[in-house]
Amino acid sequence: MKLFTKFLTLALLLLAVSMQAQIIEDDIDHSYKPLTLRLDESGNKYIRFIVWHQHWTVTNNLAVEDANLQLTHLARRSRFLAFAQVSPRFLILTHFGLNNLTPGNMTSLGNNGDAPQLFLHDAWTEFKVSNDNSFFIGGGLHYWKGLTRLSNQSTLNFMTLDNPRPFVHWHSLGVTDQFARHLGLYAKGVIGKFDYRIALNNPGRNANAGLPLGNGVSYGSNSSSVAYTGVSTPDRDGNPTGNNIIEGYFRYNFMDSESVKLPYAVGSYLGTKKIFALGTGFFAHPNGMFNEATGEHENVTHFAVDAFLDMPITDGDCLNAYASFMSFDYGDNYVARWAGTGSVLYGHVGYKLPNSRFMPYIAAQTGNYGGFDENTSALDIGLNYFLNGHSAKLTLEYHTISNDVREGGLDANGNIQDVRQIRMQAHIFL
Repeated sequence: MKLFTKFLTLALLLLAVSMQAQIIEDDIDHSYKPLTLRLDESGNKYIRFIVWHQHWTVTNNLAVEDANLQLTHLARRSRFLAFAQVSPRFLILTHFGLNNLTPGNMTSLGNNGDAPQLFLHDAWTEFKVSNDNSFFIGGGLHYWKGLTRLSNQSTLNFMTLDNPRPFVHWHSLGVTDQFARHLGLYAKGVIGKFDYRIALNNPGRNANAGLPLGNGVSYGSNSSSVAYTGVSTPDRDGNPTGNNIIEGYFRYNFMDSESVKLPYAVGSYLGTKKIFALGTGFFAHPNGMFNEATGEHENVTHFAVDAFLDMPITDGDCLNAYASFMSFDYGDNYVARWAGTGSVLYGHVGYKLPNSRFMPYIAAQTGNYGGFDENTSALDIGLNYFLNGHSAKLTLEYHTISNDVREGGLDANGNIQDVRQIRMQAHIFL
């Protein structure tokens, strides 16, 4: 009840802010204008710039018994992205920034080596092969991912606060990739109402890749003989293995079509489009696992199906709904940092109230992993307030995770500690 009271108080505060915002003069232009440098009079040759910051204020874990309320501020994301098109035949994109700068990892001068630093998120080049839009190829450090729509999620226009945690859609994050990006080649295209993306990548070879506990063992409470170390473990003849990942996502749009110029999937169009799409995807890492009991390599194979709806129902509103089923296979009883051998169901629904700036939502996730005795679960209840669409918005969210030792750890009695937080985000992108 105390937690609900705190959430309600913050929601009322957000309402007060919104009422104050209505006082803004109507004759001032607050519309978003893309930061674009035209390189010819037609505008077909251009450089586009995108800059965004997401500032979070979060409580401590309020599920801890007798916990006193504490607020922590963090820079969830601070990013800069630029892409250029000087010919319809090729495109270049660069994206860099930082994530999760907190009081706990700030350093005195910002260069002590153990704080989040600016780094490349994306750096790829792309070539148009066909005369239509059916076939493009590209390569570099890229975000053309498989499995689900939310695996390709844009961070500019979430319907919820963020990608749902645990990050099952970003299941390879920090395990085989650099912040959800791999080095590799990809192909993409559009054929009528159907679009696709498929990639051939290398897994990361950094010291932490595949080692969620620092020694390659599973997070699970049930024993597992496999470890995500196939790429660093030669086969019995001493030959390297596990060096390739292939992933893809395939979608059919029943109403309006969505752009595949960039990989970033839109969270909500806020009523400006009518989208109903069904998708299916996969992620395969042959010989990615190593069975320490048998000395053999095993494959990682994931599969998913999902559905996305985003459309106005009446004037000035928007209904948003998403559901996905994901099947993960790392090997017997293995639990990785974000997913694990078993299945996950995720869904969310949000509704932008007619002719208002408010969009309440609810999101739920449940995971059934062979490595855990009980199902994991997560629940998010939130409220978006759009000062200027996704370009400037505030989000308030009540966030919970249950039965997941990876998120809450263990309490003083050795039991899995649940997570309960209130989180607020201020988001602006230009």
